[in-house]
Amino acid sequence: MATDNRNGESDQQIQLQINGHTSAPKPTPLNAEDEWTILERVFRVLADEGYYGPTTHQKPVVTFVYPEDLKKLIHFPMDEQTPSSASTVERIVRQVLQYSVRTGHNHFHNQLFAGVDPYGLTGSWITEALNTSQYTFEVGPTFTLIEDAVIDKCLRLFDFGDGDGILCPGGSMSNMYAMVAARYRTVPDVKRIGVINLPEPLVVFTSEDAHYSITKGVHWLGIGLNNLVKVKSDHRGCMIPEELDLAIQTVLASGRKPFFVNATAGTTVLGAFDDFNRIADVCERYGIWLHVDACLGGTAILSRRHKHLLSGINRAHSLAWNPHKTLGAPLQCSIFLIKERGLLHECNAAKADYLFQQDKFYDISYDTGDKSVQCGRKVDAFKFWLMYKARGSDGLEALVDNAFACAHSLHEQLRNRTGFRLVLEEFQYTNISFWYVPSWMRVVGPEQETSDWWQRLYSVTADIKEQLVKRGTVLVGYVPLLHKGIGNFFRMVVTCHPRPTPETMQYIIDEIERVGEELMPQKGGSFSRKC
Repeated sequence: MATDNRNGESDQQIQLQINGHTSAPKPTPLNAEDEWTILERVFRVLADEGYYGPTTHQKPVVTFVYPEDLKKLIHFPMDEQTPSSASTVERIVRQVLQYSVRTGHNHFHNQLFAGVDPYGLTGSWITEALNTSQYTFEVGPTFTLIEDAVIDKCLRLFDFGDGDGILCPGGSMSNMYAMVAARYRTVPDVKRIGVINLPEPLVVFTSEDAHYSITKGVHWLGIGLNNLVKVKSDHRGCMIPEELDLAIQTVLASGRKPFFVNATAGTTVLGAFDDFNRIADVCERYGIWLHVDACLGGTAILSRRHKHLLSGINRAHSLAWNPHKTLGAPLQCSIFLIKERGLLHECNAAKADYLFQQDKFYDISYDTGDKSVQCGRKVDAFKFWLMYKARGSDGLEALVDNAFACAHSLHEQLRNRTGFRLVLEEFQYTNISFWYVPSWMRVVGPEQETSDWWQRLYSVTADIKEQLVKRGTVLVGYVPLLHKGIGNFFRMVVTCHPRPTPETMQYIIDEIERVGEELMPQKGGSFSRKC
């Protein structure tokens, strides 16, 4: 017999409502006042389901269900005709949360981001509730000044002088802003005639270890994939400046025009930092715009101990930084900085007179929307601004230093633990890459580590990952570096939130070892778990 829930409806009635059936009693439509009670309910539900607070780590990182099975558990089609009751809406929310990933869990290390900073989350809730945009001072007075303050602070952090900047919807878009600005500065007439009518094709250079957003950017901007040159990197993933110089010479000899070099501060996989000073030397020699994708590694600027990784970044013309990665600002929070003040507006302005009237009663220099490619734009700056106000530079520095310290702890534990093997003996950022070799795969000497042996290890890595997800105990990413001839390995990324410890690092190692030892080889090269 179905039991009654706390809201007076039976589980069967609610399930019928969720599944879109009409046989259940019709709910009483909510009045306007009742609609807002969902906000109070959701705050409690998030805590109950382990998305913040002390219960977070008592839940699995994820309760994995295959897509077709998940469709049977939750009614996804949007076919409701009558209003749902408050209890039905709450049940729907609980179901969605039950099968979502708890990125704020101590053992979520799958991506370059993880849990959110509580102050940043506060800022995010406030901006969503206010539901305003960022294009003019009149609709976002405080937020316009807050974004201005964030840009000013970041310009000083990265020693970018009296430059300019804007908050963007993600690092990929920030990198595209850089390409558009560089293209306009190189060939100002491109805004009128388009890339198809340029006298010579424009060429972009980036590292073979750089983020794929550069590849997407050259496609979206009409530059073309044939005009993207991927420069060789060393074993650490750092662009080789001499190879960049040679690549530029080759492009010049082909009759094309080099105009943009993308360097990286913290590559996606290995966390590598390019040598910005040496790359800047090359760019200055040929008069080419230098952009630094610091979306991941830019957070090192907050630490006096680790900011040396960014030495020379002030010589770039532009940079991108995502506080929503390591630092834990809520997604999305991406900052684009540019050295030349006024260029963003000059490059992007469309002068919509219905929005950016020139005869307003206040200083229209605070109407920043025309320097953006968007019209409506979220007030992302508030999240980072509130984090800084609450924690101060010392508090943020402590978070960053702790993340680096825990990455070092993980690295040392892996180095000294039987069965684990590091991809790199030295690391630059908080990305730690490694393999686990189960005891039943260990060999006597390197000569026995044949191509087939390595292929098996790559398969074991993926199989361990599968079991970790299905257990819901740990989420750690695995990646190949095919351009370096390397197959699957674990890429563990240490972030500021939730605050890691040497103990949480050890748990990751223990769990990978436990699962790896439970695997056993089968005929045909596949694996299964021991009974």
